[in-house]
Amino acid sequence: MTTTQTVGERGLTELLTLPDDKLRRRAMNRARYRDTKMAYLMLAPAVALLGVFVIWPAVYAGFLSFQDWSFYKDPQFVGFRNFVNVLTDPLFWAAIVRGFQFVLMTVPIMLVLAFFFASLVVSVSRHFAGVLKVSIYIPTIISGVITSIIFVLIYDYSGGLLNAVLGMFGIDPIAWLGDPAWALVAIAVPAVWLGMGLTSLIMVAAMVDIPTEFYEAAAMEGANWWQKTFYITLPQMKNILLYLLITGFVAAIQQFELPLVMTQGGPLDSTTLPNLFIFNHFRNDISVGYSIAAALLLFVVLGTVSALVFRFVNSERLVD
Repeated sequence: MTTTQTVGERGLTELLTLPDDKLRRRAMNRARYRDTKMAYLMLAPAVALLGVFVIWPAVYAGFLSFQDWSFYKDPQFVGFRNFVNVLTDPLFWAAIVRGFQFVLMTVPIMLVLAFFFASLVVSVSRHFAGVLKVSIYIPTIISGVITSIIFVLIYDYSGGLLNAVLGMFGIDPIAWLGDPAWALVAIAVPAVWLGMGLTSLIMVAAMVDIPTEFYEAAAMEGANWWQKTFYITLPQMKNILLYLLITGFVAAIQQFELPLVMTQGGPLDSTTLPNLFIFNHFRNDISVGYSIAAALLLFVVLGTVSALVFRFVNSERLVD
């Protein structure tokens, strides 16, 4: 008998003498190891892309934010000077405040309109609901640049559709994009139009997932539509509404295409939102450190507000 056979027989003998629970535990550990290895293998391409295009640029941006750097000279360490320049710049804080104003103009209106539209979709027949869902989703697939051009034509002072309709009621033409009092509102309208499609479909999916037994029991108690909405629909959609609130806030305060194409940030910087403010500095300043520091501070603002929303609007897991 060879040494190999002896070792093999010994291993088989040891396995046969092990208790069943130990055998199962070893088999489960081997299976878990194979599954973990396969999971890491499948995740490797995504992690590599994330590292190359997200993690490394973020780390390098953090490094450059402490440098006096441009495309024409080597970086020179300046400490927190770029952050101090941004924090003491009233134009930066004015852009942040303007961004919050834009959020208040768009997100609440978009959520309310999307909720009523989703309620309409789930209350009509399946065929008509399909038509409504397709129609509301069309703005989502339209480019923001194309939308900006369309609304610029609508808002035109002399030949725009909106002033033509107002003229039918005896109202004088309004310089929607040329008046600082109206420019931000004029940009908020297409922003709501662009964001309503996806928001409505997410709400439709959430409403369909609510058990119909809740509404049947409420109907037997004589509840009307408003009572069903406030006591059943809204509580059951709490997590979805929280998600839409956070994503809507982040998308609105980072809006870039609409003010860039429609007004270039004017008139009198009345539509210069934070991202456009950072872009203008990046495009016009020789030193890039200021723009990178401003972008990182905007990230801090977004993260802080999102954390506060999660803190005060508790997200709970629903239990059937």
